[in-house]
Amino acid sequence: MRYSALTQRIAGDGAAAWQIHDRALELRQQGVDVLLLSIGDPDFDTPHPIVLAAIDSLMAGDTHYPPVRGTQGLRDSIARRHRQRSGQVVSAEHVIVMPGAQCAVYSVAQCLLDPGDEVIVAEPMYVTYEGVFGAIGAKVLPVAVRPENGFRVDPQDVAALISPKTRAILLNSPNNPSGASLPLEVWQELASLCVHHDLWLISDEVYSDLLYEGEHISPASLQGMAERTATINSLSKSHAMSGWRVGWVIGPETLVDHLDHLSLCMLFGIPEFIQNAAQLALDEDLPEVALMREEYRQRRDLVCSSLSHCPGIRVVRPDGGMFVMVDVRKTGLTAQQFAGRLLEGYGVSVLAGEAFGPSAAGHIRLGLVVDRPKLADACRRIALCAMNLLEARRA
Repeated sequence: MRYSALTQRIAGDGAAAWQIHDRALELRQQGVDVLLLSIGDPDFDTPHPIVLAAIDSLMAGDTHYPPVRGTQGLRDSIARRHRQRSGQVVSAEHVIVMPGAQCAVYSVAQCLLDPGDEVIVAEPMYVTYEGVFGAIGAKVLPVAVRPENGFRVDPQDVAALISPKTRAILLNSPNNPSGASLPLEVWQELASLCVHHDLWLISDEVYSDLLYEGEHISPASLQGMAERTATINSLSKSHAMSGWRVGWVIGPETLVDHLDHLSLCMLFGIPEFIQNAAQLALDEDLPEVALMREEYRQRRDLVCSSLSHCPGIRVVRPDGGMFVMVDVRKTGLTAQQFAGRLLEGYGVSVLAGEAFGPSAAGHIRLGLVVDRPKLADACRRIALCAMNLLEARRA
């Protein structure tokens, strides 16, 4: 039977990246001791008050069709939170709630881009971006970055890619997988490019609450950017709510109107009891959230310290996020080969950097998604794998 061309555009290296994770799950089912560091799913429980809020809402009968844009209360809370953290003046009319940031990125792309449009995306890029823009038929122009520069974007490299076909720039800060964040002066240069060339900016800020070095800048707050920026965020990482599927877009009211129409066709909103729980998550100063953030910081420091003097590998210290990139090129293997060897021989599951673009080639991404004793064990196994490979090369 025949399938549409879309099925090919949404496949590719990004979709194939998860094969090693699937293999790790298979080994676990067979009883093999595998430390799963290949997916960015927080290992913390969702804070109890949020869970109770969902239960209370369910018991109150909030199980019917929700407002497509999101409840007024949740959109007010999202707008208030964004104003407090960025200084940008927004209201609930600039907000639409989506089932996760992934859906938000897809929906924004559908409303901004046409087939043949070009979108500039900084590497290393999250593995699903390829499929998102492929679904539209837009062309992705990757911006190469250098590991030696902490995987940070150079605005001059962005400027060199802009053409009459360029429609948008997508940036993710802090970045997944690298954890690199962009300082104010870089954002100002990028904002100038967007204004000068009349470009949209898609700002993926899902790791903004997990920034350990520097200050998070929301670029929509910069001069001339509010009317051309779609800001995307969620509760998946900051509140350990990945399975709740709560994300949102903040943007110009006209964009929100278009997203409303798309959601009406495709989603019809997310359950109201989940939205009520999400509103509590944003409105309450929950101590569990601060504790999770500090734990991620300590896990990052543990990994960087444990692997800093390991022969054959080099750790790229991230500014934020819940991942650490490790350069394994001196072992003589590609990142994919190293990841395969690490899983099959040492029981640690990580993702190969090549899945995120050529800039991350030769690096593995490990998630800070297990407790510190297990993470220390994973570091010992990674170090042992690297040392054994170096000894085999010298033999």
